[in-house]
Amino acid sequence: MEHAPAWLTNSLIYLSAAVLVVPLSKALGLGSIIGYLVAGIAIGPWGLGLVSRVEDVLHFAEFGVVLMLFLVGLELEPKRLWNLRRPIFGWGTAQVLSCAAVLFAIGCAVGAPWRVSLVAALGLALSSTAIALQVFGERNLLRTPSGQAGFSILLFQDVAAIPILAILPLLAGATVAEQSMSGLDRLLEGLKIFGVIGGIVLGGRLALRPVLRWIARSDTPEIFTAAALLLVVAIAALMQFVGLSMALGAFLAGVLLAESEYRRELETDIEPFKGLLLGLFFIAVGMTIDFGVLLASPWIMAMLVVGFMAIKLVVIYALAKAMGLAYQERPVFTLLLAQGGEFAFVVFQSAGPDVLPPQVTSLLIGAVALSMLLSPLLLVLIDRYLLPRYSRIGGPQLEEISEQQDAKVLICGFGRYGQIVGRMLMSQGLRVTVLDHDADNVEGLREFGFRVFYGDATRLDLLRTAGAGTAKAVVVAVDDIEQSLEIVDLFRENFPQAQIIARARNVSHLFQLRDRGVTLVEREVFESSLRSARSVLEVLGWPAHEARESSMRFRERNLKLTDDIYPHYKDRAKLIAVNKAGRQQFEEQMAREREERKRRAGRDWDRQEDDEAPKP
Repeated sequence: MEHAPAWLTNSLIYLSAAVLVVPLSKALGLGSIIGYLVAGIAIGPWGLGLVSRVEDVLHFAEFGVVLMLFLVGLELEPKRLWNLRRPIFGWGTAQVLSCAAVLFAIGCAVGAPWRVSLVAALGLALSSTAIALQVFGERNLLRTPSGQAGFSILLFQDVAAIPILAILPLLAGATVAEQSMSGLDRLLEGLKIFGVIGGIVLGGRLALRPVLRWIARSDTPEIFTAAALLLVVAIAALMQFVGLSMALGAFLAGVLLAESEYRRELETDIEPFKGLLLGLFFIAVGMTIDFGVLLASPWIMAMLVVGFMAIKLVVIYALAKAMGLAYQERPVFTLLLAQGGEFAFVVFQSAGPDVLPPQVTSLLIGAVALSMLLSPLLLVLIDRYLLPRYSRIGGPQLEEISEQQDAKVLICGFGRYGQIVGRMLMSQGLRVTVLDHDADNVEGLREFGFRVFYGDATRLDLLRTAGAGTAKAVVVAVDDIEQSLEIVDLFRENFPQAQIIARARNVSHLFQLRDRGVTLVEREVFESSLRSARSVLEVLGWPAHEARESSMRFRERNLKLTDDIYPHYKDRAKLIAVNKAGRQQFEEQMAREREERKRRAGRDWDRQEDDEAPKP
């Protein structure tokens, strides 16, 4: 492709790397961010060497962070943002200053020059807004206390990047001429900054909505998308012009439009661009990792990465404790803020050789990039090994079931499904043994008088103590599908005398239960959904008996279709074919019944007219 334009070649490389590596990373349970970072390493200078101008890619990809902050701003109304002013400037200041102070002190203690220690400390104190907000969003944590606290701190870091960049020339040593001009220049710069911010605020309040309304009236969707992108690009350019954070300006624009009637349409139009550009940003970060420095000084790099992350972990965890965050939320919150951030690249590159020697700059940039690569990996380990233990800290401490039980019915899982089953059986005077692994749920149910035991129903010893060896019936009502199947396997192998009644989360779960010989299975929302559909028909004017008959026919046909496709559910092509054929037959049958109902209604109407007609 010698004669192909650069944009075409690069697009082919980036998209191919993302499409090949990211799904594989997701399939391995590592998440999309690791996939993007690995893709960047693979195509970068230290991989296949397909891309060499990494800096240009990184500058362009930073626009993904800008779009992300704009979308975050759209979710925050000005009133809500005002309510966050204390955590933003309180906890944000505490995080940046405390992390920077400790890092600076340790840097000086190991013999680094104070200027190098200060710039390194300020840069390493910042966190990755892109990764943190992405993870908070994927886990639906943004509205939790930890998500709100994390967002506030990250927003303050974007603001703090401005004075950090401003002091770098002072650390390098300004000339006498520059110092003599600094007073007037600083005044003009300050007026320019306030003027741009004031213009964005006033323009957002007075001009943006009428302009968007005028564009929307053109009834040209692609132009509205272009206008949304133009809005973000223009505000980012203005902020860049006055030396402020582009992401901060985009966030401010988003807040101003949070109450706009075009908020949802703006989100829909920009979301695809944000996702792709964020992916490109992570790819660019992967390409920036200088493995040459890593190979030349592996122990120094390892100590630098482990050292600064460990220091930040300790400081931020203490901060999370002081903020009163729940134990269960602290590990993820701490890790996401302990990694390095994208603004650190800007800080280290802007410092220049007068403050940071090139070798030190390469080490610091490599350490930040490696921390951003390690964080998603550490997050996987936290999910698998740490959070299950943390889920019990700070909650009610309950002893597992220890006394031998002899009830004839055992219920595994006492959530919204198991409670209804258990309450009905108890109302008939039956003794029931209930096992549930959620201590908070157990404690709450005990307050209401339910006899519920704390225990993991996938443990064979606990099942024996709970009376599984003498039980006649076991109700498997746990939420998790894999856990449900594991409990069924334990009973089939060790307690065959117990009849299994199971809850199925979906059709796939139903089929897997059938594979294990379980015949008494109920889909958890099937019957209630049918009742809701029946109520809709009655609201639309159907006679109650016809709505009931229609729902019953649909139920029978759906159960028959489930039986028909069960033998083929592992053969996707056959499954789809049988499913389509069954649905088509059912729809044709329903259409015939509707026509017959219309004809009957017509005959009844004619007969009614004949009865009401005057007799000669």
